[in-house]
Amino acid sequence: MASAATAPPPPTNLKRIVAASLIGTTIEWYDFFLYGSAAALVFNKLFFPGSDPLVGTLLSFLTYAVGFAARPLGALVFGHYGDRLGRKKLLVLSLLLMGGATFAIGLLPTHATVGAAAPMLLTALRLVQGFALGGEWGGAVLLVSEHGDAKRRGFWASWPQTGAPAGQLLATGVLSLLTATLSDGSFVAWGWRIPFLLSGVLVVIGLWIRLSVDESPLFREALARAEERGRTPDSAAEKLPLVSVLRHHWRDVLVAMGARMAENISYYVITAFILVYATTSAGVSRQTALNAVLIASAVHFAVIPAWGALSDRIGRRPVYLLGAAGVGLWMFPFFSLIDTGGFGNLVLAVTVGLVLHGAMYAPQAAFFSEMFATRMRYSGASIGAQFASVAAGAPAPLIATALLSDYGSSTPISLYVIAAAVLTLISVGVAKETRHRDLADVADHGEAEVSVPAADARSTA
Repeated sequence: MASAATAPPPPTNLKRIVAASLIGTTIEWYDFFLYGSAAALVFNKLFFPGSDPLVGTLLSFLTYAVGFAARPLGALVFGHYGDRLGRKKLLVLSLLLMGGATFAIGLLPTHATVGAAAPMLLTALRLVQGFALGGEWGGAVLLVSEHGDAKRRGFWASWPQTGAPAGQLLATGVLSLLTATLSDGSFVAWGWRIPFLLSGVLVVIGLWIRLSVDESPLFREALARAEERGRTPDSAAEKLPLVSVLRHHWRDVLVAMGARMAENISYYVITAFILVYATTSAGVSRQTALNAVLIASAVHFAVIPAWGALSDRIGRRPVYLLGAAGVGLWMFPFFSLIDTGGFGNLVLAVTVGLVLHGAMYAPQAAFFSEMFATRMRYSGASIGAQFASVAAGAPAPLIATALLSDYGSSTPISLYVIAAAVLTLISVGVAKETRHRDLADVADHGEAEVSVPAADARSTA
């Protein structure tokens, strides 16, 4: 018989946990993506005036990349305390930090008011955003993964992943509404602040829901076993989950980092850089580009759970490999469609790109969770995901904009994404399939991890 930790929770309870994780991640990603869209549309004018338009955009994206630089630090700190104190407490803290920083951006003075201090303050708040998001992702997906059962873990764990397109949808939708109803002058003068200030309301809603869920039963059980062995969270063995991760799971960390390359780079090229490319090279209006991303993000949201469910049937690796190969092959058609300047072609380009991206992003939550032991799972999953973001998502819009500036062509950008896809194909190709692993049967002590297929675990229980 399954233990209390491995038995599937009541459907109502699981749905509430999924809702809490989804709403929290949606708010966090709304805050994070809002900055990216604003960086492409207005921050170059407000915080980096006097530069060539493309140079101003590069500087704007540079502050955008700074947020990614703080994500590994957030992964280390939140992973450390999340593996010692639990998932729930750290998720509440990450939401408060992200929401507070975003709200503060909406109150910032611009370069015209305080000069060089404006971009410095903007950069500091972006660092806080990155730090918070670095700790959010791992906790949110683990809270769901550790409550659910092995048979449908890919499906349920994919729901927090939909927070990314939901946040993108919300951020782009608010910006699109404002640009449609306000003149360019009004939007640049004050309208851009509204979406950032709305974050304060969203955080209150998110906290109310997130505080209502229970701590992960697997974490509670692992903590109890550690205490029975005479190891408390304050003992030397428990103080640094990072040490255990790097000692026993370094291969898994490298696999996770490689898996993130195509997923992360393609996403920010498709959703953030597209606002630059479509408006400067393809002659598309800002409103048209925003509407295309809006429609594609809605489709992206819908397909992620479907990809997650498919990974429960055929495995995490096949679905992930399909997405990586698909994104690489789609890049040249992607830019060719945008170059036509037609709205339908623009929607098709972004939508197909995000559907293929979803094949990587959906199984990622379960895939990474299943690699690590319970008492080091928050650290392991977060480190693998967030350290990769520094080399992948952080510079992606910056590199793409620089390549466009230097070559005046989309070909080098396509090759850049294809190279990332090849790296991901190799990384996931050499990884072990994790679909049958029972999270409760993964060792949570300082020994090498041994994973037992769920079916075998049930037969020997």
